[in-house]
Amino acid sequence: MPRSSLFLSLALAVGLSVTSISVPTVASAQTHVSISVGTNLNRGRGISCSQGERLLRNRGFRDVRRVDCRGRYLVYRGWRGGSRFEVAVRQRDGRVVDMRRISGRR
Repeated sequence: MPRSSLFLSLALAVGLSVTSISVPTVASAQTHVSISVGTNLNRGRGISCSQGERLLRNRGFRDVRRVDCRGRYLVYRGWRGGSRFEVAVRQRDGRVVDMRRISGRR
């Protein structure tokens, strides 16, 4: 077998195997993620103010706003399921310590 045909068949085999591996999969969204007092947002690790905002957004809150990020507890407001909530998260471990609905439907 000539050397050029060996390289050609090897390149063809690698090319076919790579295309079968890189086929995209169907994306699925988490539609109902529960969050309540005691929920750990960051697996027990400390969080910054911007991390807390992002973690709440990933848990289904929209229009998350920082209210107070100066002390031990980080306070945010955001919309979820048509209601506005105020959520307090402990900075030291990322645990939700208070969550209250502050207004109803828009």
